[in-house]
Amino acid sequence: MKYNQFEKFMASIRAGKLCIGCCITFSDPAVTEIAAESGFDFCWIDGEHGEMDRNTAMMHMMALKGTDCAPFFRVPACDHTEIKKVIDFAPAGIIIPMIMNAEDAQYAVRACRYPLAGDRGCGMRRGNAYGTITTDAYFEQSLREPLVILQIEHIDAYRDLDRILALPGVDSIMVGPYDLSCSMGKPGQWDDPEICRVLDDLCRRSREAGKILGTYAECDFERWKARGVQYIGCVNDTGALMSGYRAMAESVRQGFHSGK
Repeated sequence: MKYNQFEKFMASIRAGKLCIGCCITFSDPAVTEIAAESGFDFCWIDGEHGEMDRNTAMMHMMALKGTDCAPFFRVPACDHTEIKKVIDFAPAGIIIPMIMNAEDAQYAVRACRYPLAGDRGCGMRRGNAYGTITTDAYFEQSLREPLVILQIEHIDAYRDLDRILALPGVDSIMVGPYDLSCSMGKPGQWDDPEICRVLDDLCRRSREAGKILGTYAECDFERWKARGVQYIGCVNDTGALMSGYRAMAESVRQGFHSGK
C-alpha cells in the first residue's frame, strides 16, 4: 500500500521498540495532525465513544497520510456493518471492543478479511489507492492489513482466553484494564491482588501465543513494561487539552502571585 504507516508500525514492533499512541475523540482532524507531529507512533481514532462519524473517521486517516503515525480505528461494536463502514478507508489497524468470547473473536476476524479467509465485502476505494494498486497486489496485502486488534476488557473474555488466542487471524490483543476491573467489581483498583493477577496472566499468555500486545494506560508504565506491552495508548485528546490548559492557568496564576 502507498500509505506505509502499517509497515513502519510493524517494523518498530519487530525491532522491539515500544510504540506510543494518542486516543482521538474530537472531530477536527487537525487534532490528529498535531498528534502525529508530536511524535506518536499511532493514533487511536475512537468510533466507540464520542462523536466520530464515518466521514470524520476518513478525514482523520487522511490527516495521517504521509506521516510516520499509524491510524488505528476503534469501531463502535463487534459488528460486521460497523467494521465495513471504515475498513475501506485503509486504517493500519481495526480495534474491536468488548470481545466476550471466541465466537466474537472469530466473527471479528472474518469481518476484516476477504473470502476465503473471511467474509469482508469488496468496496476497495482508498484501500487500493483508488485503483492505482493492482487488484492482485491489493488482495495479497489485504491478507495481513489491517491489523485485527481485539480488546479484552471483560472477565468473561479472560475466562475464554485460550480459545480466543488459538484462533487464526487474531493479530493483536489490546487489554482494556478499566473495563476489565469494572467487570470484576473493582473499578480502577490497580493494586488489588486479583486484578494484578488477571492482568499479569492475560498479558503473559497473549505474548506467549505470539500476539502483539497493547493497552491503554496513563500510569503504572513500569508495571506495563514488565507485562510485555508492545504498544500503549497513553493519553487522549480531551485529557491532553485539559492538562495543558490547567497547567498554563496555574503557571500564570503563580507568576502573578509570586510576590516579585
